[in-house]
Amino acid sequence: MFRLTRYLQQLAGAPPSATRSAPAPPTGPVVIWNLIRRCNLTCKHCYATSADRPFSGELEHDEALEVMHDLQRFGVPVLILSGGEPLLREDIFALSAHAKAMGFYVGLSSNGTLIDTDNIAAIAAVGYDYVGISLDGLRDTHDRFRRKAGSFDAALRGIRLCRDAGIKVGLRFTLTRDNADDLPGLLALMEEEAIDKFYLSHLNYAGRGNRNRASDVQHQMTRAAMNLLFETCWQQVVAGQAAEFVTGNNDADGPYLLQWVKQRFPDKAPLLQNLLRRWGGNASGVNIANIDNLGNVHPDTMWWDYTLGNVRERPFSAIWADTSDPLMAGLKRPQRPLEGRCADCRFLDLCGGNSRTRAWQLTGNPWAEDPGCYLSDEEIGVTDRPARLAVTPWRRPRRLGLPVDVEQP
Repeated sequence: MFRLTRYLQQLAGAPPSATRSAPAPPTGPVVIWNLIRRCNLTCKHCYATSADRPFSGELEHDEALEVMHDLQRFGVPVLILSGGEPLLREDIFALSAHAKAMGFYVGLSSNGTLIDTDNIAAIAAVGYDYVGISLDGLRDTHDRFRRKAGSFDAALRGIRLCRDAGIKVGLRFTLTRDNADDLPGLLALMEEEAIDKFYLSHLNYAGRGNRNRASDVQHQMTRAAMNLLFETCWQQVVAGQAAEFVTGNNDADGPYLLQWVKQRFPDKAPLLQNLLRRWGGNASGVNIANIDNLGNVHPDTMWWDYTLGNVRERPFSAIWADTSDPLMAGLKRPQRPLEGRCADCRFLDLCGGNSRTRAWQLTGNPWAEDPGCYLSDEEIGVTDRPARLAVTPWRRPRRLGLPVDVEQP
């Protein structure tokens, strides 16, 4: 996750926002946990390919508690409880309260439509550190994306109920060509409704989102959206407002912000570059992890077609530390075995090679250049490199050790 507000506050010399934010992982990764796959909606870009029906084989309550204790021992600081729609899980409040009692920072990722006057007190009683609710645009756009009339109004009702209950709540927006025009309206809605946080996610090629990847925004549209987000965030920072802006699923956002700052505040660029270098970009397989509804562990939420192990067979802590898997070995290397323009990019130490999922989905090679990078060859300093070579074939070797070209970190 790229914490835009935090960087711009430091450039402006402003004190950090007083709103609660997730702590940096001391040992273990941030874990996004899809506790349930069932959902009352069938959104176009769902990475979990959810549906409104039960899914067999999901972790039982006691199994989830056992996993939670292993995560605590491993040093996991943050649990983001997701789905499907997590509010459809009968024990969601019991699991959430247990996680809070164990000291986790606990977030809830919901579509918001099931938050109502009947359960808002229970949601507030848990003490969630953050509730993220997805909006795919303004009313007509959102309802079309969510494939259900009235879903925008229901989600906005949930947002307002959380806000009025004193819960930190944020808008989650996945940017595509079909909803980019709604971004200004959503930013205005955020300010009008006094919403704490805005999360812009770039479309990543996974699940139902993979089948809709033809709708991914063109690079110029992405740049326009990021320019608007940068300007909006900067204005709020200068005004001393506490709203928080973050982005995800495209680590080119860091280098692009650096260019934006160089054009407007060149004297602040060295500070930002040092901050971005400390951030390091993509954290899949290192500081970000995913457990799905069946207990399968993935390098992040967009890797559901690549399983590292299952918590019913081995503890998460053992799975996560095991680099006999070639993908995990490569992800955990200080310098990932990247190919193409990513390998030669001048910003590699800032973005970490960006999303490996997009490369995997489009080429079958997790180390190929990221097709979602919206910076030009000139900007990343690769104009003098040879013409792009064909993608090197890659297949997952058996778990009998590392391939010869992948070293232990």
